[in-house]
Amino acid sequence: MQIRFERELSQHADVLVVGVTSKREPFASTGILRTVVADVLRTLGSESRFTGDARQIVEVAAPHGLAAERLCLIGLGSPDDLDTHGWEHLGGTLAETYDGSGASLTLAMQTPPLTSGLAHLVMGLALRGYRHERLRTRALPDDDGPVTHVIVHDAEGTAQVCWESDLSHVVAGVILARDLFAEPANLLYPQTYVEALGQLEPLGVTVEALGLEELHANGMGAMLAVAQGSAREPRLAILRWQGADDPQEAPIAFVGKGMTFDSGGITLKPAKGMEEMKGDMAGAGAVTGAMRALAGRGAKVNAIGVLGLAENMPSARAYRPGDVVRTMAGWTIEVVDTDAEGRMVLADALWYTARTFKPRLMVDLATLTYAIMAGLGLVYTGMYATDDALAADLVKSSQATGEKLWRMPLDEAYEENLGSDIADLRQTAHDIETADCAHAAQLLSRFADGLPWAHLDIAGKEMAYDDKPLCPKGPTGVGVRLLDALARRHEPAAN
Repeated sequence: MQIRFERELSQHADVLVVGVTSKREPFASTGILRTVVADVLRTLGSESRFTGDARQIVEVAAPHGLAAERLCLIGLGSPDDLDTHGWEHLGGTLAETYDGSGASLTLAMQTPPLTSGLAHLVMGLALRGYRHERLRTRALPDDDGPVTHVIVHDAEGTAQVCWESDLSHVVAGVILARDLFAEPANLLYPQTYVEALGQLEPLGVTVEALGLEELHANGMGAMLAVAQGSAREPRLAILRWQGADDPQEAPIAFVGKGMTFDSGGITLKPAKGMEEMKGDMAGAGAVTGAMRALAGRGAKVNAIGVLGLAENMPSARAYRPGDVVRTMAGWTIEVVDTDAEGRMVLADALWYTARTFKPRLMVDLATLTYAIMAGLGLVYTGMYATDDALAADLVKSSQATGEKLWRMPLDEAYEENLGSDIADLRQTAHDIETADCAHAAQLLSRFADGLPWAHLDIAGKEMAYDDKPLCPKGPTGVGVRLLDALARRHEPAAN
């Protein structure tokens, strides 16, 4: 989808889009268009089902004098009441309506009360209009493709500035995370994931990756144990963005679980649905997308992204239930379920991040447990936090972006359930079906090294199983906008 902003109205598009309020008043960018739309509304009559309520759409043949083929009227409700979410959902409605048409759109709306409104509308269009078709060799039947071009009449230029300097980079981060998720595991594995990170370097992100030798040298026995069953070697990828005025300022740190495929290992997953386990790297995808967003918009903060990249496979070399492995922190873990591999990888990744970079805060993201889905369904991400201020910042970031969080408990009683007869910790509680999400978070809290830390269990939120207002069925890129919003709260302008 190509997007551009123009100071003068260009009507040369397939569809000219104009807003209408719930008072049936045209919300158009020129006086001529207001007159034309008013005439169309009179022709439709007061008995029309189109009332101008938010996200209603009616399309008519473009009246004589308009260069466009069709005129689309989209209901705004009350423009004064539309927040950023409302404008984004309007854009999502347009993308859904014209998906498969291959149409070009010209948006001709007057400047809304919320000056960034049109930019957020475009954001919704771009997010809902997402497709991953790189691997298709032929078009789908009866499908002329997504919206091809969007032209925004922006007489004052405010929407263009907001889009080009800010929101376009957040959208690019979300799309990057979705693209990574969508790639099959035979094409995206630890080494090729690291190669894909090279696209961030022109933006000023430095990329480093630790291989087998470095992982052994750092004593990352938990991560190495998970990876040893695969022919694909693991990598710990480190992304650095230095945006603060003071290069020595303590960074914020994001850590992502990057299982490029998770078979469950010896504790093999059921065959049904296992193909979705190519997406067990969604946490790493979110961190990658967030770093793309921060660098693209030039965020005034130092940030570190750490990705634990590995495959969990069954083989003669795979780690086994009953094994005891030593983590980078020195603590030993008794393996109980090889499908509880995410907490193993994150344990070493968190400790490495804490000790190497000494960040002011750490947030990890992982498709970690089915238990969080049982508790919160497909709506909320479960959040565990050792620091109330960080938790509050994340909740506010959640409200700003619409990526919903629900705080879950950490408690020493969970730690007691992780006692092992032969090691410092059990990998899971004795009854794996009892609060596994809480026990996993409690285990990980040990490896935050006392820093302000939050764990986001995004299982169930990384994939949309049907169309959503801002996401078609498929990968969501959840976490990118949330982390970007959290970073904004630590930039000078936000203080």
